[in-house]
Amino acid sequence: MLLIDFLRAYFSKEKNLRNNIKNIFGFYPGNIFLYKLALRHKSASSTKIRGFRTNNERLEYLGDAVLSSIVADYLFKRFPYENEGVLTEMRSKIVSRNSLNKLSLKLGLAKLIVSADNKNNRSKSAPGDAFEAFVGAIYLDKGYNFTKKILVNRIIPVHFDIENLLNSDINYKSKLIEWAQKEKHDLSFNVIDTKTVKKDKIYYVEVVVDGKQIAVRKDFSIKGAEKLAAEKSWEILELPKP
Repeated sequence: MLLIDFLRAYFSKEKNLRNNIKNIFGFYPGNIFLYKLALRHKSASSTKIRGFRTNNERLEYLGDAVLSSIVADYLFKRFPYENEGVLTEMRSKIVSRNSLNKLSLKLGLAKLIVSADNKNNRSKSAPGDAFEAFVGAIYLDKGYNFTKKILVNRIIPVHFDIENLLNSDINYKSKLIEWAQKEKHDLSFNVIDTKTVKKDKIYYVEVVVDGKQIAVRKDFSIKGAEKLAAEKSWEILELPKP
């Protein structure tokens, strides 16, 4: 099978893409269509198959689940004495949109994204979305065990400082929820508005404590807006730095 993939890479009209994948992830792809789809941003989804627009969103959904599962398994075995809360926090930091955006840029994967107008129509989360979609493509093309091998051997230990994860990228939403529960405050995160800019949806999220709006922030994803709003609320409430 590996020989077949190599021959496909050598003679294929998609030779450059196949070689890029080999250089980044260490293997030649089988079904190149999956990887091309993983790199197609929704702004470039003009082709339709059976009425559906083709882009990387479905692969992103699949890759998110596969990546989360593999990271959870890796951390569970790497830290056999840590509790569930610590493992969850570490996994959240690895698979966060900010973390995956940086990883995609570092790997050079972001340069391969196809969008309608180069980078102008991409959301801020596009690099991380493409990485998740790529994980989904590997899973469909090569299977779960192969995907796990690539992530565990070439990605996670090489590009993440696992030992120092707990001291960086504070999850303010989680901390704010813990504070509200401890101090008996009524806390909620609410999407109060959405806008569409160049085909990308922007979400506005408010943080409300005891019926009072504390902060409002916007981002290209609800999670991203929640994160920004939580951090700003922590500052406004003058809570001690976590």
